[in-house]
Amino acid sequence: MKRIAFFILSIALFSACNDRETDLNKDIAVQVSVQEITSRSIEKFISTTGTVNPIKTVSIKSTVAGKYHLQINPTTGRQFALGDFVKEGTNVIVLEDKEYENNIKIKALELRLEISQQVSEKQLSLYEKGGVTLSEVKNAEIDLINAKYSYEDAIFRLAKLKVKAPFSGTITNLIYHTDNTRIEASSDLLDIMDYSKLHMEINLAEKNMTSVKKGQQVNIINYTIPGDTLIGVLAQLSPAIDSETRSFKAVININNSKLLLRPGMFAKGEIVVARADTTIVIPKDVILNKQKGNTVFVVNKGLAEERVIEFGLENPKEVQVISGLKKKDRLVVKGFETLRNRSKIKVIK
Repeated sequence: MKRIAFFILSIALFSACNDRETDLNKDIAVQVSVQEITSRSIEKFISTTGTVNPIKTVSIKSTVAGKYHLQINPTTGRQFALGDFVKEGTNVIVLEDKEYENNIKIKALELRLEISQQVSEKQLSLYEKGGVTLSEVKNAEIDLINAKYSYEDAIFRLAKLKVKAPFSGTITNLIYHTDNTRIEASSDLLDIMDYSKLHMEINLAEKNMTSVKKGQQVNIINYTIPGDTLIGVLAQLSPAIDSETRSFKAVININNSKLLLRPGMFAKGEIVVARADTTIVIPKDVILNKQKGNTVFVVNKGLAEERVIEFGLENPKEVQVISGLKKKDRLVVKGFETLRNRSKIKVIK
């Protein structure tokens, strides 16, 4: 009988301890971090990638032969070099060929033009007084026109000795030639590139054809510019689908005025196909997918309150909530994984 009584007493004590432990566990608050919900904007976008290239680029060759003279960059005070910025119309290289210049006879042609101008004016004056015929006036005009053409052609031919920048840009390639040595016509000289505006060719999946339109904003991201996003525009769209890849081509124009991106870089593009402003937006990683639907937890009088939410726009990181939450709700963003509805919680930083 004593053994039975001892056994019953032991069971009672064990049960009492378990009950006390259970009650204690009920009082333990789960530590969580919260974020007050405010209104902001969200963008739905289609992600793509590509290589950026300059819209303006040129490779310059010599059009005539002559002695090579690399010019002084007025900004640096030294000869032009790789990476130098050059303004449109600046002489970068000058070729010297006295025989070529003499054969053009620019001075004689300039004088001929001046004389032709004077003769034409004189003949017109005499015609008004009846001193010459209309035919003589027209012949003088023809001589003047021919003199102008000859002079302008000579200027054009002389200009071939001066290699000018056709637009403002950066020297990206400069072929080495020893100064004052003769180079032949069609010799490679330099490359100039303006990459303040870039373009990026991309391929988009067939399913996106109805979503994208010319003029849509594109956010351009690259690892070399962390925290900064460039703005591009969807400028061109091909109407044809590639039968093998089931994709179509598009071109994005990018404003790179600060020269943050370099030609040839690989970049990520986010084509904005929809946007909502002044709306509730939450991170996707705080949403639990349950049988009842997509749920989150908010803080209500020190307890966790489970809410079923409905989505609007979404992107890989965020989602618009169109029902289930309201402004100033305190959303649980950390520690929600083990919560149940009406769990006791403790808010920490």
